[in-house]
Amino acid sequence: MSCQYNLLFLFLCGFAALSVSTETRGKDLLEGTSCIIKLTTRNNEKPPEIKWVHDTRNGYILRRKGGIIKAESEGVSMEEDGSLRFSSVSLKDTGKYTFNAYNDAGAEIGKGEVEIKVYEKAPKPAVKIICTKNGNATLTCVIGKREDLTLSWYKEDKMIQNENKPQVFLSSTEVQENKPYSCEAHNPVSSNKSDSVTVS
Repeated sequence: MSCQYNLLFLFLCGFAALSVSTETRGKDLLEGTSCIIKLTTRNNEKPPEIKWVHDTRNGYILRRKGGIIKAESEGVSMEEDGSLRFSSVSLKDTGKYTFNAYNDAGAEIGKGEVEIKVYEKAPKPAVKIICTKNGNATLTCVIGKREDLTLSWYKEDKMIQNENKPQVFLSSTEVQENKPYSCEAHNPVSSNKSDSVTVS
């Protein structure tokens, strides 16, 4: 691809900004965040025709031709320069977005692709304790049915396990230490920690 077709996507999400080239790279967003995918074209021409396509939907989501904008999706709009604006991203907005831009003669002056992934906010987990007759205990981090979350375990405020396991097993010796334990649920955009519990 020649330099004149090198495009730049600029994500403006909340107060953060990240430059993304035409190569597909990941961009993680929290549900409810507003976001702009800003495009540039060859010589910064203002394209009279632009078509944006989302890979999980049939056909285009936004198209502008001759000044007329047609939208096939709610919550998404096109800026004057052709940038794609999300007023509030939702889980259904996850996926790859491609665009093609054309000049008045119908020649392509820009194209690109970028992928975004939208996550729900991590919930606050709870720690469930099950004690055995021999003095051992099992701690379970309860987060509900959320496959996008990973877990970490803490003893006092020091991480003791970061292997994404929902349970921690304590020997009778560890139980007798009377130390507080907690678990943390997190995804790429948020985290939440449980209240500390002490096994006695």
